Amino acid sequence: MNKIRVGLGFDTHSFIPGDSITIGGVKIPFNKSFEAHSDGDLLVHAICDALLGSIGLKDIGTYFPDTDKNFENIDSLRILAQTLGLLKSQGWMISNVDCNIIIQEPKMMPYIDRMKEIIANILEIEIADISIKANSSENIGFIGRGEGASAQAIVLVSKTLN
Repeated sequence: MNKIRVGLGFDTHSFIPGDSITIGGVKIPFNKSFEAHSDGDLLVHAICDALLGSIGLKDIGTYFPDTDKNFENIDSLRILAQTLGLLKSQGWMISNVDCNIIIQEPKMMPYIDRMKEIIANILEIEIADISIKANSSENIGFIGRGEGASAQAIVLVSKTLN
């Protein structure tokens, strides 16, 4: 018999002057950067929160606080790998991950396949088990004004019960 759970994650970051943003582990040339303690990878952060929530743990900030110098400028893929370790240590496995990136610009389409490869590799799942979609906010709100971006993720996890 299998036990299944879902988890939902969300993250948002504002832009500051810069030369690139990192989303889904991909460094994307851009005339702005994310304001963040880590690398600001909002997609990976949303996935981490979804994974942690799916097994009843607290949010990403509990395990990787932005007040801890050890996490300053950290590659969020390292956080994702450690989050996977928490799941596996409790016997959970990931069935699938579904994500949305909400950003006015730059366009995400050229980068999504690489994001899927990187994240699937870290999470030890098939590329077909991860979906990443990108949407603009149609020039509405802080995202539409180019002030920041957001990401959402939902995951399905399972474990075999004895």
